[in-house]
Amino acid sequence: MTQLLIRGGRRLQGSVEISGAKNAAVAILPAALLVDGECRIENIPQISDVTLLLESMADMGAEVRTVNRTTMDIGCRDLPYREPGPAMGEIRASYYFIGALLGRFGKARVPMPGGCDIGVRPIDQHLKGMRAMGAEVTVESGFVRAEARNGRLHGANIYLDVVSVGATMNIMLAAALAKGKTVIENAAREPHIVDLANFLNAMGADVRGAGTSVIRILGTDKLHGGTYTIIPDQIEAGTYLAATAAAGGDVLVKNVIPKHLFSITAKLEEMGAEIIDLGDAVRIRTEGPLRTANVKTMPYPGFPTDMQPQIVTCLSLAGGTSVVTEDVWDNRFKYVSELAKMGAKIQVDGKTAVIEGVKKLSGATVKACDLRAGAAMVIAGLAAEGVTRITEIHHIQRGYEEMVEKLQGLGADIREEEVQEESESGRSLA
Repeated sequence: MTQLLIRGGRRLQGSVEISGAKNAAVAILPAALLVDGECRIENIPQISDVTLLLESMADMGAEVRTVNRTTMDIGCRDLPYREPGPAMGEIRASYYFIGALLGRFGKARVPMPGGCDIGVRPIDQHLKGMRAMGAEVTVESGFVRAEARNGRLHGANIYLDVVSVGATMNIMLAAALAKGKTVIENAAREPHIVDLANFLNAMGADVRGAGTSVIRILGTDKLHGGTYTIIPDQIEAGTYLAATAAAGGDVLVKNVIPKHLFSITAKLEEMGAEIIDLGDAVRIRTEGPLRTANVKTMPYPGFPTDMQPQIVTCLSLAGGTSVVTEDVWDNRFKYVSELAKMGAKIQVDGKTAVIEGVKKLSGATVKACDLRAGAAMVIAGLAAEGVTRITEIHHIQRGYEEMVEKLQGLGADIREEEVQEESESGRSLA
């Protein structure tokens, strides 16, 4: 078993390069299945979710070739219909195969999505969209089965009952090759939705309005190959900004789109950090204790739910009382009990956390409950006095490329270590 060991209390200094956006990559890669040709996709993050997707696509008949560390050629000309294997049930992004396969072949059978346990995340809006476009959809034995009644989906007007990033992107995938026009109303507006639209358009699709609440897709008969570069990851960038705010330091976060980070950087400035926008980079400098702030997570352009655990960790070190309201997911405060082991004082009531800032956190053994909670534990360890050990780090590896190496480059004392697993009886399993 691998865990992280962090000796905290060091200020962060230097620069860090941000990788491609996880939430864009996990939709753009399945979108390549729609292309009757070869795509070259650049700036792909090296994370475990992406590895699983690429392996599954290869098993489904796609020709997947490595160009360099972050660039892949994916060939899907004359692709046969094959279903993704059961391993896809381990990650949330498995549901994008529904839209991609249904769009290209008129049928799909895909494992129900897995991923982080951060509350009820139904896919009813996804299935509502597929049904509106003419698919018969059933969920049975852990699989979603969908089939277009006439062999090909048709355009439809679809109003999402809630703003859903996954449903917006999945419907876009399904509609790209559908017959006629599809209109998605109350669509999500996140940067990775715009990125998916730009990818599809680069391959010959006709998607308009991405980034607004109404997206229009005029279906086409075929998509061609091309080259596309994935945008930088706003949540990875925000995580390093939050880490610097909590631990103190002066860090240049490179390869970012500052506009995508505005809700995060504005809140960090409110908390006392100095933020400098350099066009394709953001510099953060912090001196002294942080100030309190109130935060409410919202769909983009509001404060992102994927940054909530990281900002709570920062606020646990701010003088006074802060209130954080989680307005997106039901169960995103599970990690609070782990922070409490390090001395944080946080009370959770439903979707609201009241944080009483403390002067210091102390090292402890904690676990990564999920991807972003794991990032929060790393931030806490960097800021804490003493040694912090983090277990279940596979969650972190799902969404952060080379986090250990990047933090080491900023002067952090962090490393991976192998430890022997123990059975319930306490005996080593090694």
